[in-house]
Amino acid sequence: MAASRPESAADPFSTAPNTPLAGLDGLPSSEQVFTAARPTSYIASEVGGGSVINEGPSEADNVNDTTLGPIAADTPRSSVAGQTEPNAQFPSPDPTNTSLPEANEVLLPPRASFLAQAQTPETVSSPRGSVAYQQSTEGLNAATSLQKDEGTSALQPGAAEKPEGGLGFAEEAPAETSSPESGSSDVPQKRGPFFRRRFVLALLLLALVVVILAVVLPVYFVVIHPHQLTSSGNSTGGSGSGSGSGQIPTTGSPDGSTTGGNGSTVVTVDGSTFTYINPFGGYWVADPNDPFNNDARPNSWTPPLNTSWTWGKDKVYGVNLGGLFVLEPFIVPALFQKYPGSVDEWTLSQLMAADTANGGLNQLEDHYNTFITEQDIAEIAGAGLNWIRLPIPFWAIEKWDFEPFLEKVCWPYILRVFQWARKYGLRVNLDLHTIPGSQNGYNHSGKLGTVNFLNGVMGVANAERALNYIRIITEFISQPEWQPVVPVFSIINEALVGTIGQDQITSFYLRAHDMIRNITGYGEGHGPYIGIHDGFLGLENWADFLQGSDRIMLDTHPYFAFDGQTTYAPIATGLGLQAGGIWPQTTCNAWAPGINQSQTAFGVTIAGEFSTAYNPCGLYVLGVGNTESYGDSCALFLDSSQWNDTLKAGLMEFTLASMDSLQDWFFWTWKIGNSSTTNTVEAPLWSYQLGLQQGWIAKDPRTATGTCAALDVPESPFDGTYLSWQTGGAGAGTIVPSSVSSYSQYPPTSISGLTAGANQAHLPTYTPTGSPVPTLPPPTFSPQPPSSVTIGNGWYDSNDQALSPTEVAGCSYPDAWDAVSSPVPAAACPSTATATGGGAGIIVTPAAR
Repeated sequence: MAASRPESAADPFSTAPNTPLAGLDGLPSSEQVFTAARPTSYIASEVGGGSVINEGPSEADNVNDTTLGPIAADTPRSSVAGQTEPNAQFPSPDPTNTSLPEANEVLLPPRASFLAQAQTPETVSSPRGSVAYQQSTEGLNAATSLQKDEGTSALQPGAAEKPEGGLGFAEEAPAETSSPESGSSDVPQKRGPFFRRRFVLALLLLALVVVILAVVLPVYFVVIHPHQLTSSGNSTGGSGSGSGSGQIPTTGSPDGSTTGGNGSTVVTVDGSTFTYINPFGGYWVADPNDPFNNDARPNSWTPPLNTSWTWGKDKVYGVNLGGLFVLEPFIVPALFQKYPGSVDEWTLSQLMAADTANGGLNQLEDHYNTFITEQDIAEIAGAGLNWIRLPIPFWAIEKWDFEPFLEKVCWPYILRVFQWARKYGLRVNLDLHTIPGSQNGYNHSGKLGTVNFLNGVMGVANAERALNYIRIITEFISQPEWQPVVPVFSIINEALVGTIGQDQITSFYLRAHDMIRNITGYGEGHGPYIGIHDGFLGLENWADFLQGSDRIMLDTHPYFAFDGQTTYAPIATGLGLQAGGIWPQTTCNAWAPGINQSQTAFGVTIAGEFSTAYNPCGLYVLGVGNTESYGDSCALFLDSSQWNDTLKAGLMEFTLASMDSLQDWFFWTWKIGNSSTTNTVEAPLWSYQLGLQQGWIAKDPRTATGTCAALDVPESPFDGTYLSWQTGGAGAGTIVPSSVSSYSQYPPTSISGLTAGANQAHLPTYTPTGSPVPTLPPPTFSPQPPSSVTIGNGWYDSNDQALSPTEVAGCSYPDAWDAVSSPVPAAACPSTATATGGGAGIIVTPAAR
């Protein structure tokens, strides 16, 4: 599909080399942008590894600023008169030399302060046809930035900021001071020596006092003061090997502290150490005598875990931990390169299980143990982020015999991530990423193929299993030990509603809502928010959804990379406000209005996924074997070491515009693993961690605030006020009668994917009178906490005693993962069965509020 790589040095995806685009022709509409799935199709041909062309290092890395290298070599760095050129490497303060603010001090984002300055629009020739801003060089120190002061190394406001909107942070040179002993030689010296010595001693004493205050005050506000709210202890917890036993070891810091801030040393379970870098006022807390302590805070603008999160006021700056527990080829390519023919976790598990010489399927446990470490979680907090979205598979609970997955082994590692998140003050959006039968047919659903959830002959039966797994997870995370850490449960990732049907999925969501709230109770503080995805229909199609329901939030995953384009407008077009070509402004226009409108028409709305990828380039991004994403035309985007400052500036501005548009967001994803053929990241546009390290992701996510306004995009921002029932207040749980009458019938009155004339009453179902529910076990801590600490048993609602669904003895079932084309049985089995489905034994009348 992709055209061959053009000769233009401006951008490999330019349709007209070196020619600025005058408008937005050829770009996707708002509806197309919102309905773009991550990948919508894959080619499952057998490929052992990508054929990757690696160009040599760019000359731009070794020459002065007038040479731009292979991208945008003839694009001016700035076309705005008087525009200050950003530093090439987007300098940021050295966090190891930066003192912390007080716990209640809020650091204002640089861009927001910049927007408060007077701006004079000047019409210029711009690649995106927008209005650029020219600003006087006077008054540039009015913006708040992170600044190093040689005397105090404190975070201080008032540093000069670049007028392009804060692509970097200013670093101020220390002021010169005069020597206390300077003076003329003709001053009378009779009493001089004595007074000079006394003066010097006084200065030394004063300096000593200053040093003591500089040390004591930060320690008090970052360590002692927060710790006064916690139980005492003598070692640090939260890290561990996460063995199959579910044990989470608790290790000590060198000085035995149970809390620490910027510059503190953290000891991991294997005895290695790292320095916690957090220039934003965050501090970790881990007490082996109180393993469920929720006093930690990731930064000064995020409430600690022991304080309520206020939707509409507090902002989600999050990342996904994709590829950790649900494997995707482009995130962990080395695993798939090792086993040619693997295209999803199903085929990978089959091939890996056969490789007994190398450990078989248990090789995955090493991946769970090493891909994301405690230091990753600490770095996430230190990057100014405050949430993680954690995709997990249903086989963390169990699998059935016909499924090849490694069951239960990842659960202790999921608990370990929960505890690390708690330690660093991060909240978790727990995402059930896979559903029995596949909810979308994508490789990240467990198996590449067809949709067999609420679709086709096994659609109802698979939905029964899904409801049971949602129930089991809800029971665990609703326990008081976990509620503050996991305030959101996204119950199905990216259901392909265009195939399933919106009425059908709405009936399922109503069923799940009633089941969950029967477990948790109703209203704020009773269990998690329930996250549902927009199903690629667009946010506007979910307006007025189940009005009166209790805390359902809507999730959208906007991507340009999967909109089906074959050519992409240039992004390496300049620096500052000229960076990013049409992409930042297009993002603001396409995404911000829908998000703002949905906050009112639906309620709480988040972007559970987005990325820096404005094109589909990256190893296996479109699936194993689909070389369109890693062929010659994409070679540059497989190797970030070749990217010059102009390209990085474009990606930075595009990402900032995305963040500003989406408001509450989770970047997909934190980390991309190395390819085994090059030992480098070959899908760099998708790695937040790599972007931070190499300069196309902002060091402070608040820098994004005001990006769309700076691009002169009209805004109608949401005012932050939700209806009471939308956030668990008055009326929550009282669903309007029209919705109840329309969607309370379950299973849905019609199931898609059946042959014409099929009798839906004959669809295969499971019985809820099978085996006991496979509960999720709590962790085992090492060392053991005091007996007074309640760990829980994994089950919140003791009144929930229904059994698990299981196959009906004597009945035959088609392939649960490939039954769309199967015939509907001629009669129900057993003969007394009816297709009630949905885990009938699970749902009871919701408890009165």
